[in-house]
Amino acid sequence: QVQLVESGGGLVQAGGSLRLSCAGSGSTLRFESMGWFRQAPGKQRELVALMSIGGSTNYADSVKGRFTISRDNAKNTVTLQMNSLKPEDTAVYYCNAVVYLGTAYNFWGQGTQVTVSS
Repeated sequence: QVQLVESGGGLVQAGGSLRLSCAGSGSTLRFESMGWFRQAPGKQRELVALMSIGGSTNYADSVKGRFTISRDNAKNTVTLQMNSLKPEDTAVYYCNAVVYLGTAYNFWGQGTQVTVSS
């Protein structure tokens, strides 16, 4: 059974930085994609950043230039470095991992709260 465990959320002032980490376990299959989504109150869950096993990245326009995703394929970990945080970055951040078995299977972490005060 795949488990994703997040850490690193918290409260920070606007302009500050936070680092989120996620560790995946329980799968003998490789995670083709790992990354982060977020959901603010009253809004849909949205993509923040993804990284493929080959190193390709995909960022939301709203975080480009401020957030950096990285992963360690050998350890099944993914990290999101968030700089220049804004109040609109406030949300619950979810780690995501995808395994392909003919079709894509999505796995999610439990979520970690990020709150940016103005």
